[in-house]
Amino acid sequence: MARIVIACDKFKGSATASEVAEALRLGIADVLGEDAEVTSVPVADGGDGTTDAALSISFERHTCRVNGPFGRPTEAVYAYDPGRGTAVLEVAEACGLGLIPSSEVGTETADGKDASSSGVGELIAHALDKGARRIILGLGGSATTDGGAGMIAGLGARLLTDSGDEVGPGGAGLKELATVDLSGLDSRIAEAEIVIASDVTNPLCGGEGAAAVYGPQKGVASADVPDLDDALSRFAGLVEGELRVGSGSFAETPGAGAAGGLGFASLAVLGGTMESGADLVLDLVGFDRSVDGANLVITGEGRFDAQTLQGKAPARVAQRAREAGVRTVAICGATELSAAQVRDVGIEEMYALTDVEPDVARCLAEPLPLIRRLGRRIASNME
Repeated sequence: MARIVIACDKFKGSATASEVAEALRLGIADVLGEDAEVTSVPVADGGDGTTDAALSISFERHTCRVNGPFGRPTEAVYAYDPGRGTAVLEVAEACGLGLIPSSEVGTETADGKDASSSGVGELIAHALDKGARRIILGLGGSATTDGGAGMIAGLGARLLTDSGDEVGPGGAGLKELATVDLSGLDSRIAEAEIVIASDVTNPLCGGEGAAAVYGPQKGVASADVPDLDDALSRFAGLVEGELRVGSGSFAETPGAGAAGGLGFASLAVLGGTMESGADLVLDLVGFDRSVDGANLVITGEGRFDAQTLQGKAPARVAQRAREAGVRTVAICGATELSAAQVRDVGIEEMYALTDVEPDVARCLAEPLPLIRRLGRRIASNME
């Protein structure tokens, strides 16, 4: 009997990882019927989909009300396993771009320099209230560029102006920052293990920093980027001074610029450690155990491009499957990569939705029937 492991990431904006896996399973069953044992392991790379991956195993779904990036209350979902004492959180649930109507991004209503990560701090506090001793914080998809200032304020830090008032929200508010007081930070943070899931390597400031690279994607006007970068530098200097570490000790760390600088505050103030998002999720869902004894692994995501090769979930799935001696094929909506490029990471063959449906709009709107057809193709090639 063939033993197949499906370990796909989401097709962003079109299908969740679980939906992709089920469509593939149906296609395989159409051809192999009972002659195949199919195991689904939803994966992600630390961004959206990370919580869903945890919920696919032993984790419980929890919700809490937090302040969104512009102060509007929102219901944030996270995953918690009381047996492990581990919570899995996505910053996008509390301060994500997806919480803002697309028509508002970059307007006076939703100017990226004013977006706050305070909801992330509230989300962390809620997980600590549940008893979490280990928090996996998935960075990605944030609407903020405040260096994590809002997050630590949400956990009890005080960020004050010269006159002793609280600074305004977002990175813009940090221009008036004079004092960082961490004495009121939630004491439970020091007792918890904070794991930061991210594959971003940008520092906090400078030409490759959070403001310059990601600010414009979040509605920050190009003319405002230099001032925002200066504000983040000011914040970092005051935080590092409060911690009594050398200038740049955390701000220049690769990944400090992730999620608009949430990487910086998570490393410096929360004492977090940064890990590859894809590998962390694969470990969490027990990928290596699932692949033991398998004949084939199917991985995939919506689009294969140069970023896929840089440690994203499909590449790490293929590499770890190869280490286990199991062959891997992949599916995607469309690909910019050559057969040689994907073979280099251990993917033997690519199957794209555009191979069976040239209409890209239909691929985006109705991917699941097409994914089922690819499942049939893959199964037929195993016979």
